[in-house]
Amino acid sequence: MDIKSYMQTVGRQARAASRRLATASTAEKNAALLAIAAAIRRESATLVAANQEDLAAARAAGLEPAMLDRLTLSAKGVENMAEGVEQVAKLPDPIGEMGEFKFRPSGIQVGKMRVPLGVIGIIYEARPNVTADAAALCLKSGNAAILRGGSEAIRSNRAIAALVQEGLQTAGLPAESVQVIETTDRAAVGELITMREFVDVIVPRGGKGLISRLLAECRVPMIQHLDGNCHVYIDDQADAAKALKIVENAKTQRYGTCNTTESLLVARSVAATQLPAIAAMLSEKGVEIRGCAETRAILPNAVAATEEDYFTEFLAPIISVKVVADIDEAIAHINHYSSHHTEAIVTENHPKAMRFLREVDSAAVMINASTRFADGFEFGLGAEIGISTDKIHARGPVGLDGLTSQKWIVLGDGHVRA
Repeated sequence: MDIKSYMQTVGRQARAASRRLATASTAEKNAALLAIAAAIRRESATLVAANQEDLAAARAAGLEPAMLDRLTLSAKGVENMAEGVEQVAKLPDPIGEMGEFKFRPSGIQVGKMRVPLGVIGIIYEARPNVTADAAALCLKSGNAAILRGGSEAIRSNRAIAALVQEGLQTAGLPAESVQVIETTDRAAVGELITMREFVDVIVPRGGKGLISRLLAECRVPMIQHLDGNCHVYIDDQADAAKALKIVENAKTQRYGTCNTTESLLVARSVAATQLPAIAAMLSEKGVEIRGCAETRAILPNAVAATEEDYFTEFLAPIISVKVVADIDEAIAHINHYSSHHTEAIVTENHPKAMRFLREVDSAAVMINASTRFADGFEFGLGAEIGISTDKIHARGPVGLDGLTSQKWIVLGDGHVRA
């Protein structure tokens, strides 16, 4: 295959489709989304079978457990995909929304209109559900999508994409509105991230290796996050039962996700009373604790933490633990070591909770809740195209609004500038 020629064709088709989508009515887009959801449900067994083929190949290739977890698509996962697409259909259509109107001294009325970004390239690893999530969000926000999934999920992604295109055609929209790159050749990524004439935004969802490569080579604007080193801070006025429950969920529900807690901070005055119960729970679930000297004095079985451990997204049953003096040290630690993804405080003290919200510099900050809630579906976005730790354009879970821009509009009646 001539990769450059192939990618140019994909790009041209996406650009043409984006112009049709930009003018599509809400009814047309919703009809396509509902048809896609119905097709996904109808072909649940086919999708699971394709995923089993991917999993078998991935195991044979020695793919690590965290990646296998992300790759797995069960019947429940297929149903969740369909529900996510339907939830996007129920969301308000942002395109064409006008507001912020003001009359100027000249007599003109100035406001803004929400518009699609155009063509969005999504590069992701392992997770086949991203194919459906990204397609749904791009479609509802009037954008064409070029999807480049990881080679390990190629069968799953192709099967899902075929159903997405079926739904688009059922609603009278171009099948090329959502295209999955058919080749697993890495050169296709190199073309995608430099096709400024066809692609308006790149959204990468993957590990540090992928993001580092794109940061070095990408010529198209990106919405991205490098990793997810998330924290839970147990304050000296935390409810012990809530703290135990939150840490258990935040760390052990799933190990391979970017919103999993990797670092635990505990106020010094409650460390001796709360850490043993937390450690017992973590030990029972096979989680290794890497702690500071004070942590190890309380928990003799903990491994000594290194400086690097506090920076690390483990994506594994490992957690770094540090005893801190108070909320001041906790906030300073988080702002220094975190990846600015998601952080949580457990406390019954309202002023401290408000300080944590204001002063922690991360895309999502939570009070008395698990970091695992940092998710587009849980936030009511229907699904997410990714989680951004950038500060420009979009931050946190990126849903419909994050996939749009605004243009200035001016309303006049023969007005001319003096």
